[in-house]
Amino acid sequence: MFETIAFYLFAFLTVAMFSITVFTRQALYALTALAAGMIFISAFYFLLGADFLGAVQIIVYTGAVMALYAFGMMFFDTTRYVNEHGRSPLIVFLLSGMAALLVVVIFAAPIASENIVANYPVQEGVGNSQAVGMVLFTKYLVPFEVAAVMLLVAMIAGIVLAGKKMDRSLTLMEEEEIELAKQSQEKAV
Repeated sequence: MFETIAFYLFAFLTVAMFSITVFTRQALYALTALAAGMIFISAFYFLLGADFLGAVQIIVYTGAVMALYAFGMMFFDTTRYVNEHGRSPLIVFLLSGMAALLVVVIFAAPIASENIVANYPVQEGVGNSQAVGMVLFTKYLVPFEVAAVMLLVAMIAGIVLAGKKMDRSLTLMEEEEIELAKQSQEKAV
């Protein structure tokens, strides 16, 4: 019962966050929703008992999205088009109440679910991360290495492509040249 409710809750939240990512016009809102969606995906791993994969999902993928978030904040003036306007206090109250209720349910669930028995119990002496490591480095060693090489090639390609666009350095320019570049950029927008 608890797993079903948690599954549907996290499924709804994941779809909602990725919908915000796709449909919003604000880059910072999209990146924030993308990071939240990645965290909600890790909840599925925790529900399935794959604690190691859930932690890796949070650390690796959400960490990568946060790095993307930092680069987005550094390279783009995304706050230029943000127009915050006051929301209804009723909506804020309802969302806060739902979040508080969710926290209470999360902390009360282990107490209510003491009689739940696992269909596939954990083997004695082998932890979750050890089992993942054994499968990853035996059965799936070649795809794991191919993925590592592909990520390395993508990283080098990103560095090369970013370097091609950096034909002028702001640190080597005079202040007058920087001001002229700013003014021409503002006229273009």
